[in-house]
Amino acid sequence: MRTAVVTGGASGIGCAVARRLRRDGHAVATIDLTESTDDHGYVADVTDPVAIEAILTHVRVHLGPVTILVNAAGLEGHDRFTDIDFASWQKVIDVNLNGVYHCIQAVLPDMLDEGWGRIVNISSSSTHSGVQRMAHYVAAKSAVNGLTKSLALEYGPHGITVNAVPPGFIDTPMLRKAEQRGVLGGTVEQIVARTPVRRAGRPEDIAAACAFLASEDAGYITGQILGVNGGRNT
Repeated sequence: MRTAVVTGGASGIGCAVARRLRRDGHAVATIDLTESTDDHGYVADVTDPVAIEAILTHVRVHLGPVTILVNAAGLEGHDRFTDIDFASWQKVIDVNLNGVYHCIQAVLPDMLDEGWGRIVNISSSSTHSGVQRMAHYVAAKSAVNGLTKSLALEYGPHGITVNAVPPGFIDTPMLRKAEQRGVLGGTVEQIVARTPVRRAGRPEDIAAACAFLASEDAGYITGQILGVNGGRNT
């Protein structure tokens, strides 16, 4: 059994990842802005390194050193580039990129001490081709992919793998809100009709990929960007 931390773990993809890792036998703590009903669900902003370190200190005492980290916390934005002021730009970058930085920085000492670690960063399929009116989000998630590859090279010799999973069209509350705002370029059903597997993705699809990358079986896989998108991006 390993100790895992999942950010954004109170809902959507993060919640599904946390459930799957528990099912696989791991002790799991979640971090989210929204309160969770989990026994080890913590409320914090991933952009606050002091709060993150305080939570991890508590997790280490109660569950043990953290050797699995899944960075699933995220913040979308749907704005014309000329309408994005710097504060909005910075907020999206802070959550989607700097939050990943803070959490990895906080858990790496545990992984180095153990000589074993698994880091999975949830990026986005938008990094494959870009998306209109999401320049800040796509920029941040693209940087996460680059960070993933660099850290894989740096920490592979220490038994730590670092991979990214860019989800495709996943049916989450965030997706449905985007549909209601008319920013998807069609309805969910219309986009599903153009998806090779003819369905929307489920949070459990992403959770399955994360669980594999967090396992012993994935010890020879690092620095990879594993798209889970129903064939929408190949």
